[in-house]
Amino acid sequence: MKRGWPVARLGDLTDLVTKGTTPTSLGHAFVEEGINFVKVESINTAGQFIKEKFAHITPACHSVLARSQLQSGDILFSIAGALGRTGFVTDDILPANTNQALAIIRLKRDVGLSPKFVLKALETGVVLAQIESFKGGVAQQNLSLAQVRDFQIALPPLPEQHRIVVLLDEAFEGIATAKANAKKNLQNARALFESHLHSVFSQRGEGWLETTLGEVCTITSTLVDPRKTELLGLTHVGAGNIESKTGGFIDLKTAGEEGLISGKFLFDQSMVLYSKIRPYLMKVARPDFVGLCSADMYPLAPTPNVVTRNYLFHLLLSKEFTDYAIQGSARAGMPKVNREHLFAFRVWLPDVKKQEQLAANLDSLRQETQRLAAIYSHKLAALQALKKSLLHQAFTGEL
Repeated sequence: MKRGWPVARLGDLTDLVTKGTTPTSLGHAFVEEGINFVKVESINTAGQFIKEKFAHITPACHSVLARSQLQSGDILFSIAGALGRTGFVTDDILPANTNQALAIIRLKRDVGLSPKFVLKALETGVVLAQIESFKGGVAQQNLSLAQVRDFQIALPPLPEQHRIVVLLDEAFEGIATAKANAKKNLQNARALFESHLHSVFSQRGEGWLETTLGEVCTITSTLVDPRKTELLGLTHVGAGNIESKTGGFIDLKTAGEEGLISGKFLFDQSMVLYSKIRPYLMKVARPDFVGLCSADMYPLAPTPNVVTRNYLFHLLLSKEFTDYAIQGSARAGMPKVNREHLFAFRVWLPDVKKQEQLAANLDSLRQETQRLAAIYSHKLAALQALKKSLLHQAFTGEL
């Protein structure tokens, strides 16, 4: 914090620090149309209101909930759930109310204070550090209004406040544009792969044969006891250990490390693992090791000289198969694909040489897509870090 800047307690800069009330606690219900009702999820991480996520209450309820009525210029600060999310109330969302998860901060108007400056001050690492100190190392998910009032805010002269706000607004606008472009590029890279994957499994080439999955792959494994000494060192794969759509493995442990007790399937490097739970998650993997998999997975053994493992892997990730699996998994409890439905899926197969060529092309394109995704994800993280850095510089007098 720049030497010479006074520091003030937020409560001393406000006419009001309060929080709202949930209508249902007073016997009122939410309605389809009516007065806007702002929740934490109605504000995104950039501090913008998402009007599609507003709830609504009746005018009568709005009148009853007088304490939670918002005014133009109010600052909203989340004190439950996603702690520290901020929003600035403007005329275009009024009339509106909020609930007890958001603190309403109404600043005094005669203390030489820029509301936008205070808003940005509440987003800085200084305030976030204060929140952590309030927690005292405990996994606290809520802040009290007293704690909010105790936030320490640095106050440069009013012209400096305005200068900082203008600089940050311009910088954040550029960062927002760069983030939007990075997200769009990331979506385009993934869409390109999915489009190519779809084109492969929707074509019907000359000499291709129509068959079913049950005729080209089998489940040869039987359930084994993971507590056996010779199995304790084998890696265990459950649905949670496979990344959706990519086939990557995460957080793998051995049967012994997990303390498994229920029956598991034994698999090897020749098989494709398919999670039958929630098929829309598209969890398919090609292990390069011998291991055990959950009973909620199918270890599929491709029929030699009929279908290649790599082709089968990509087939199970295709939109055609996923749509089919979803249609057959509807049930009262958890969506699940049974063996009969899985093996009844009809597919057109080229010869093995063509399968290897198509699968190799898909693997190359997937690798390039993942490389681009890593670049764009890194850029998004760097842009977010830049925003935090600018906020820190602004409120330490370095901007």
